[in-house]
Amino acid sequence: MKSGTTKKQNRSSSSVEEVETANNEGLCDLFEAELKDMLWAEKALVKSIPKLIKNATSDELKDALSSHLSETEEHVKRLEDVFNTLEVKIQTQKCEAMEGLIKEATTIMNETEKGPVRDAGIISAAQKVEHYEIASYGTLCSFAKMLGEEEALSLLEETLNEEKGADEKLTQIAESVVNMEAVTSEED
Repeated sequence: MKSGTTKKQNRSSSSVEEVETANNEGLCDLFEAELKDMLWAEKALVKSIPKLIKNATSDELKDALSSHLSETEEHVKRLEDVFNTLEVKIQTQKCEAMEGLIKEATTIMNETEKGPVRDAGIISAAQKVEHYEIASYGTLCSFAKMLGEEEALSLLEETLNEEKGADEKLTQIAESVVNMEAVTSEED
């Protein structure tokens, strides 16, 4: 990492600073690994969100997913910008958690009939993804702040705020339309 290296070069060789540097290197490595994980996750979502859109019936849900697909494409670019600001090679690392969440969404779609109940399942699956992303970006923001990576922090906070917004939008759609339609369709 650019700034980690710069900070290390600017330090004197006292034992306290050596311990701090070693700890920063460990956190830098973890930060990098988590960035690779999220880049894989966001790229996987760019491929899977269109399947959610195709399987949704609620126009409001389709619109929200389409909007979030555009944001997710931007999240990929923003993560690549984070790598560039850190002067680290842009790489992905398979995100097992996201792979599992995407598989769960596919299972929900395969096991429900097209309509309001499937829409409710899509929202459920999408919100699990959003909550994973919110937790992950929150952690990345914390790491960036601790490491003094202000530019990376700014980029990551922007994505974190968008993920929170997407989650709120999905909750609004579920509570105002989809869940009620799902209950009504079950009564028929």
